[in-house]
Amino acid sequence: MSIARFSLPVTKSLVRWVALAGMTVACLGRNMPRSIGTSDWRVTGGDPGNSRYSPLEQINRSNVASLRVAWIYHTGDVRANTHSEIQATPVVVDGVLYTTTPALAAIALRADSGTLIWRFDPFANRERDSHVNRGVAYWSEATERRIFFSPGRRLYSLDATTGRPAPTFGNSGWIDLSAGLGRDVGDASVVATSPGVVFEDLLIQGTRVGEGEGSAPGDIRAYDVRTGKIRWTFHTIPRPGEIGFETWPADAWKTAGGANSWAGMSVDVARAIVYIPTGSATPDFYGGNRIGANLFANTLLALDARTGRRLWHFQTVHHDLWDRDLPAPPNLLSVTRAGRRIDALAQITKSGFVFLFDRESGNPLFPIEERAVPASDLNGERTWPTQPFPLAPAPFARQSINEADLNELSTSAHAAALARFNTMRHDALFAPPSRQGTIVLPGFDGGGEWGGAAVDRETGVMYVNVRGSSQTVRLNSSSGSAVISLSR
Repeated sequence: MSIARFSLPVTKSLVRWVALAGMTVACLGRNMPRSIGTSDWRVTGGDPGNSRYSPLEQINRSNVASLRVAWIYHTGDVRANTHSEIQATPVVVDGVLYTTTPALAAIALRADSGTLIWRFDPFANRERDSHVNRGVAYWSEATERRIFFSPGRRLYSLDATTGRPAPTFGNSGWIDLSAGLGRDVGDASVVATSPGVVFEDLLIQGTRVGEGEGSAPGDIRAYDVRTGKIRWTFHTIPRPGEIGFETWPADAWKTAGGANSWAGMSVDVARAIVYIPTGSATPDFYGGNRIGANLFANTLLALDARTGRRLWHFQTVHHDLWDRDLPAPPNLLSVTRAGRRIDALAQITKSGFVFLFDRESGNPLFPIEERAVPASDLNGERTWPTQPFPLAPAPFARQSINEADLNELSTSAHAAALARFNTMRHDALFAPPSRQGTIVLPGFDGGGEWGGAAVDRETGVMYVNVRGSSQTVRLNSSSGSAVISLSR
């Protein structure tokens, strides 16, 4: 895989980073540059509020066709058991680009030339893990500068200047993400595909866990950036005496999994609030063993960033049976309502809804209705009777399908599609999984996806990349296991 910098042959250019095809062997270098005078991009979302937006204007419609490749860096990741794509958004600080590679190495490059400053491979002396990674977190104070990233179960703290593990952090530079969960999760998957967020001297970290029976819980942890010690934990599957405990079976906290935050987080630095989107409880498509609304799965959480204390929450799907994880961090923005300027946040969803809330109180900016939804016909399953529907903004993705949408390439193709369509459930956005099969639109990959939305805070416009494909889910009646397929 390769990382490229594009520049304009005339005027000062805005740096854009993209993944290109092609592989070669990397060369080592140790030239730490002085600041090259460009704007920093210190977190993967552009800023703590996750705007994913740059106000720079050097590239525009009149000159974008003149972009030329200034340099390419080849990661050299031609190895078995590695992903073949770059999903990481680099961060750029003082002229240095920090990112991860498909083989889960961390690298630092000179942003003006692509010259390698250092490369850290955490799998040099152990079995290589394989999962996507979407970037690193950066922290600095006085002369200390660190990079945090998560290959496999390990969370590493690296010296940003040398790429060496920080000896004071955890076990000589790393900690185990599966430790401190309150129970032994064995070999259950616990990784972090998205970087944590830094607030003061804390790294607030979510995880990606499995999606079936026996998965690990999705606790949110805040780690001391210097020592790696856990400073606070928020249990997304509540324990006795905690808010939300009654939304699960009484002993669920001992064995239930999921309700994790894999998509990343946003921070209101001035208010010291971290906003955390969570995913579904496990297993994804059958909830007979987790009867209830299942807080804090599928929930936007607002926590005190210093203590982990819950300030407010909103659950976007009750008792999720559709893998409707919140797929991206919320975007912090300001909007005008009834002549008053309100600091708000917007949360996109896989179902195509956008939920807007007052950042401090959690009050919705537009009405949200709890509407009746279809019941399940599966033994042991109890769907939640209602789901929340925001009345505005309008959905950004199509949420229903009918006969007019079916294949019309030929008479026989349409007849085949119609015959299958008529055997399946397709009666509502929240039609539950079934033995005959249920059409899910948008599909499990969005609507909104992990790339998230971008916000121009000057104009108040939000930009969302939409995935509109549908999928089908059919449950095995004897075990509750799911058979999933793409609809064509």
